[in-house]
Amino acid sequence: MAKTPAPGAPGRSGPGVAGSAMAGTLRSRAWLAGDDEVAMAHRVALASAGVHVFGKDRDAAGTGPIIGIANSASQLNPCNLPLNQLAGAVREGIEQAGGVGVEFPTISLGEDLMKPSAMLYRNLLSIEIEEMIRANPLDGIVLLANCDKSVPGALMGAVSANIPTVLVTGGARPVASFRGGRIGTGTALWRLWDERRAGRLDDAAWRELEQCLSCGVGACNTMGTASTMAVLAEVLGLMIPGSSSIPAGDPRSAEAARQAGRVAVAAVTEERRPDAILTPGAFANAVVALHAIGGSTNAVIHLAALAGRLGVPFPLAEIRRIGRSVPVLADVEPSGSGLMQDFDAGGGVPSLLGELSGLLDTDALTVAGPTIGEIAASAPPPTGVIKPAARPLREGGAFGVVHGSLAPDGAIIKTSAASPELLRHRGPAVVFSGYDDMLARIDDPSLPVTERSVLVLAGCGPVGVPGMPEWGMIPIPARLVRAGVTDMVRVTDARMSGTSFGTVLLHVAPEAAVGGPLGLVRDGDMIAVDVAAGSLELEIPAAELARRRAAFAPPPRAHLRGWPALYASHVLQAPDGCDLDFLQAPTPAHRKFVEPVVGRS
Repeated sequence: MAKTPAPGAPGRSGPGVAGSAMAGTLRSRAWLAGDDEVAMAHRVALASAGVHVFGKDRDAAGTGPIIGIANSASQLNPCNLPLNQLAGAVREGIEQAGGVGVEFPTISLGEDLMKPSAMLYRNLLSIEIEEMIRANPLDGIVLLANCDKSVPGALMGAVSANIPTVLVTGGARPVASFRGGRIGTGTALWRLWDERRAGRLDDAAWRELEQCLSCGVGACNTMGTASTMAVLAEVLGLMIPGSSSIPAGDPRSAEAARQAGRVAVAAVTEERRPDAILTPGAFANAVVALHAIGGSTNAVIHLAALAGRLGVPFPLAEIRRIGRSVPVLADVEPSGSGLMQDFDAGGGVPSLLGELSGLLDTDALTVAGPTIGEIAASAPPPTGVIKPAARPLREGGAFGVVHGSLAPDGAIIKTSAASPELLRHRGPAVVFSGYDDMLARIDDPSLPVTERSVLVLAGCGPVGVPGMPEWGMIPIPARLVRAGVTDMVRVTDARMSGTSFGTVLLHVAPEAAVGGPLGLVRDGDMIAVDVAAGSLELEIPAAELARRRAAFAPPPRAHLRGWPALYASHVLQAPDGCDLDFLQAPTPAHRKFVEPVVGRS
């Protein structure tokens, strides 16, 4: 991810796509231009849906590019509902720029209701977006996404298709108030759940909290995965500058959506494709921003998956290397005290980039036109929760990466939301073999656990539980919570919510279900972690570890058919982004987008 000049966009091949859009060879012409029965049928289909692409003379040269509007709004996903109000504005912008907007629905990946996790369906969404682009007469696309996995999933599909792409997000939900104080989505719930488990929050208060949290639609208003991925998408150059932090319902959202429509048309005309924007330098910029905002650990997986679609190297060790020189600037929960509304008021991404400009590839391109350097140079200085680089919240980044006998391929920890005194720790393991086992025993008064123990949750990685749910923030045992313990070292092959906090080593690879050492840990084994040194060690003799490994048998898979079975058979480990192996594109041949034969269907 070293600083690298962005290459020019390569030419495209396929039916009716040779040459540039400026020469009038839009991709959609393969479907719509001509006087034969196939072209007529295609035009009739669009006209029947109210989309009129040519005039009476059927002159292909007279119609602008066709831009898909991929709308993921759904009542099953309150995070994405604001997108319904923005789809029309996107279409207005497309038409203002001389294009034709065509809206279609996509899978809506919501964190609240989808089980075992929306992460199971991120790759499926990416397939849907890529194949909808392949199969239809689209020259460019505007992605409407907001919730955690809907943003990376949609982007993964669009960059694989490599047509001009603009992302529009729906913003953070309104801020709620509980007993006189503002509460952030997710982060407050986890803290107050511990209060309830400790007996300090009664039934009436719990019901009051539920009413407070039902505060409206939009993404989590903390720096969880949704807000993190929106910020990173803007830093990667795929959004309108300054738009990623606009709160849900803000009047500015509609104008930003219109601008996205206009930019999508211009991007088609000027051949601004994802592979020219998402360079190694752009991904390095995203890592810098991820540290600076104290973002979600999930973003590391999503960035790796996006990079894998483009053949861009994204080694886990780079997260640690880059972070050493990055100040944490965003004072937003869970790493800080503010909320996303405050981040937006403080200047949003442009002001953040202005403070980080010395660490960025300023030549990185954006779909909107200006370079990252130009955006940073014209941004106002940050205020409020975005701190100046001279007075950061902390130095040395927001994440640690560890390797060792317990994590040969690595694990990650958000140090900005951990307890500093626990980042170097040695203690005996208390092992839970799966989520049900953990729930059944974590509050058992007879559980042999002290605050020095290391809680281990194994068997919850991408193969063990397809989708790798956010079970990693193992609760502190209730009797320890009542005694005043607020954090412990936890080690897991699962993920955790971006709104969570604590000293949790996540995404241990290889995972337990495929024979990783995490599945070989036994109660009482000593585990030593030193985040500064980058180490996570299981302190047992090599001969004993070999004996346990020889006795290991992979657990039987619950899913013998359907999407979960396909997922478990092909999913990669966390350092490679938990993508499916056949969706990655390691070579130029893999990255060639194969156009369909356009004829009778």
